[in-house]
Amino acid sequence: MSLNVTDKFVVVGDRVLIKPRSGDERTKSGIYLPPGVQEKEKIQSGYVLKIGPGYPVGPPPESDEPWMEEISTPQYIPLQAKVGDLAIFIQSSVHEIEYEGEKYLIVPHAAILLLIREDDELEYYLK
Repeated sequence: MSLNVTDKFVVVGDRVLIKPRSGDERTKSGIYLPPGVQEKEKIQSGYVLKIGPGYPVGPPPESDEPWMEEISTPQYIPLQAKVGDLAIFIQSSVHEIEYEGEKYLIVPHAAILLLIREDDELEYYLK
C-alpha cells in the first residue's frame, strides 16, 4: 500500500486542504472560471483533497440525571465539502503552503462559495 503525501496531513477544525487548479482548465461538465473573472473577483478554484472534522461544538450542559452518559470526546458539526469536490472560494482567505515541491491551499470552510461534485475520480483532475 503506497502512501500519498497528503496522508501525512491532519486537517484541523473547519479547514479544507485544496489542490489549486490552473485558471484555463475546465471540469468534464464544462464549468470553468475565465482568468479575468478570477482576477477581478479574487476567486480561485481547486479540488478538495482532505477535510477537517468540522465546526467544534461545546460540551452539553451538565446534568444531574444518572441515566445520561458523560461525553468526553470532542463533538463537531460536519462540513459540506467532500474529497474530490471542485471548490470555488474567496482567495483572500487562503493560506498557501508548499510541501515536497507541491503547492496546496488551506481554506476555511466559510470561504468556500460553491462546491461542484463530479462522479469522476479525483485522480483525473490531478494529472
